[in-house]
Amino acid sequence: MELRELECLLVLGEELHFGRTGDRLGLSQGRVSQLVRSLERQVGGRLFDRTSRSVRPTPLGERLLRELRPAYEALHAALDDARTAARGITGELRVGFLTGAAREGVVEAAGMLEARHPDLAVTFAEVPMTDPFGALRRGEVEAIVTLLPVTEPDLVVGPSFAKEQQAVALSTRHPAARRGRLHAEDLADVPLLDVTGHAPAYWRELTSPTTTPEGRPIPRGPSVSSFQEALITIAAGRGGLMFCVPTGRSFARSDITYVPVDGLPDSVLGLVWRRGDPSPALRAFADLVSTRL
Repeated sequence: MELRELECLLVLGEELHFGRTGDRLGLSQGRVSQLVRSLERQVGGRLFDRTSRSVRPTPLGERLLRELRPAYEALHAALDDARTAARGITGELRVGFLTGAAREGVVEAAGMLEARHPDLAVTFAEVPMTDPFGALRRGEVEAIVTLLPVTEPDLVVGPSFAKEQQAVALSTRHPAARRGRLHAEDLADVPLLDVTGHAPAYWRELTSPTTTPEGRPIPRGPSVSSFQEALITIAAGRGGLMFCVPTGRSFARSDITYVPVDGLPDSVLGLVWRRGDPSPALRAFADLVSTRL
């Protein structure tokens, strides 16, 4: 007995029409009839009553359909499980995220991946802005969601998403905080915090640029070594830091204002991983991020 014969029987039991059954299975109407007749010979009885106007299962056909469907679905479930195991989409996929970069769409993509592959768990770990690539290079996470650009030769940039305007975080007491918007050249009058750590200089420029687009120097505020330290220092009125607008909304505080800044490139997030062959789970996650965000 061929699997195609069983598929044909089940679809015909739903459609009750040889032509529509053939369309669903990619077969000709004659081939559908041939498969049904072959199955009837093996069973030893008619499974469908056919007239020029209708197709109806016989009592024998109804019984076979009722008993066959759960077994057929179980067979496909077993095959899907085997395919999943063969592709290696099992175990744990650990994804790092830069503070403030855990967009809802990333979490939704992780949930969709887990729904498709029940033996896979996607877990998340926060990545400090002072060392955005360290956990990735040490193998503590398989990929990170971080600010772009990333030009590290040992890392691969996958799909990008979340293009947003930038804003400067300032103490509510700062004179510029009372303005609805700033221009990038206004940053020459706003000290920005100096983020210490292992982040490369070009990447630190994303949150704390040293010059305006026209080349005017931006004064340096105190050095900070963590995100929470940065927020407290900003609230104390000792400097500002660049965030995208949604991140500012995520970390709303009564003593900090996030002022949009015109004239700067938009903030962009991306999925980044180590150079080499990514795991099947990571490839599947990157595909979902690419299509959903």
